[in-house]
Amino acid sequence: MTNAESVRKLVEQFETEADRDRSPGETPEVGIIMGSDSDLDVMAGAYDALTELGFEEVTDYDDPPKARFTFETYVVSAHRTPDLMYAYAKTAEARGLDVIIAGAGGKSADLPNMTASLAYPLPVVGVPVQEKSVSSVIGMPTGAPIVAVDAGKSFNAGLSAVQMLAREHDELRENLVSYHDELQSGVGEVSRKLHEAGTPRFRDDS
Repeated sequence: MTNAESVRKLVEQFETEADRDRSPGETPEVGIIMGSDSDLDVMAGAYDALTELGFEEVTDYDDPPKARFTFETYVVSAHRTPDLMYAYAKTAEARGLDVIIAGAGGKSADLPNMTASLAYPLPVVGVPVQEKSVSSVIGMPTGAPIVAVDAGKSFNAGLSAVQMLAREHDELRENLVSYHDELQSGVGEVSRKLHEAGTPRFRDDS
């Protein structure tokens, strides 16, 4: 067990939350974890995707947001704080999480893989924070699955997490469909403007 008080308190917090009797609507559906706070610039894409689709971030379990769908965010290092990683992953399902988004950088980006193994059968979406992290994140053996997105694409990880949840929640499905419709509309509008303006004028106006 770790000697670091800050880590011990987090481990105790996860264990306490796992033992609490809460309804699914009172616990976060999605957990976002990353190996270092230096990964936050990349992993913020998952935050953006979730909030755009109607989620709110939990920062106090005793005073959660009013939104029906919520998520939590932590720094969990596989190499520097293995006890914390273990506690987070092993208590995730009991704490009400339905899916975890895990990001890590460097050549030994082990957080997504190890979290997927420990939290099984909870689904984990891995995010390689850098190109050199891709092979580490996706290199799971047969029987130890992980879903993964391309390097830096944490926004897509957020979308994937919501897609999983949308199978059971019509509201999330509607939010996903509306988001996709907006993307399509944007492409259609740009296509029309390009055609009507012509390439030189469109490039100047852009």
